[in-house]
This record gives sequence, C-alpha cells and structure tokens, in this order.
Amino acid sequence: MKRRTMGWIVSLLAISFSIHALADSTDVPKSDSTQVKPDSVMARRVNRGNAALGKKIFGVKCVACHRADGSGGIKVTVTPTPDWRDAKRMADPRYGEDYLRDCIVNGKPKSGMVAWGRQGVKSTDVENLIAYIRTFSAPKAK
Repeated sequence: MKRRTMGWIVSLLAISFSIHALADSTDVPKSDSTQVKPDSVMARRVNRGNAALGKKIFGVKCVACHRADGSGGIKVTVTPTPDWRDAKRMADPRYGEDYLRDCIVNGKPKSGMVAWGRQGVKSTDVENLIAYIRTFSAPKAK
C-alpha cells in the first residue's frame, strides 16, 4: 500500500512540474507586477520581423515620442528619447535585439517608455517593430 501511494505522489509531482515548466515556456505576458521576460528562444534568435508591418505599428504607438524619422529627442522625463538613426549607437552590442525587445516589452519607467508587452502588443509585433527601428540606422542605398 505504501509503495502504491508513493508512486502516485511521485507521479503527481512529475505532472505538476511538467505543467509548471510548460506554463513558464509560453509567450504569454504575466499579469502580476513582475517584468515580462521574452522566452529563451525569442531572446536568442536574430530578428526576423517585417519592417513594413513594424512601420505601421511605429506610426501608431511610437511616433509621438520617437518621431516619424526615428530621431527621438522628445523629453517625456529627464532623459530624451534615443536617436535610432545613429548607426554607431545601434551597432553597439548594448543596443542589440535583446535590449530593444526588453525596452518594448517591459518599458523603461525612468525614461517614460511604455511597457507595450503589458498593453497587449504581441511578440510578432515586437519583432516587426525591431526590424523597422533597425531601418533608421541601416546604410542608405546609393
């Protein structure tokens, strides 16, 4: 009887851990006050977003603070919004895909950046926005 009971307990624990791991691996933002963390696959992958779709989202959600040309400079708080046209800045690894993703999804409260992940922006839209932001500092065709 004890072996059977222990077997059930172990099975229930294994199922519980599996469900918990599965729930943590989804790309659904959490509703509590902790930061939304992009899943590990999203965080490691190179952006494959669609810049044309990102431009549409940018025009609705981002242009008020970052200007239509990505030049930024709008002071929502003490710090002005960044200039996404600066190729040197955008080539810096500190401002890579993970950084942009974190800014868009979790926001930057001290600078006034909205946490769009909490506002219902989907992960595919985030990737599209990043692709569009990258066009500001891309070399211009001659």
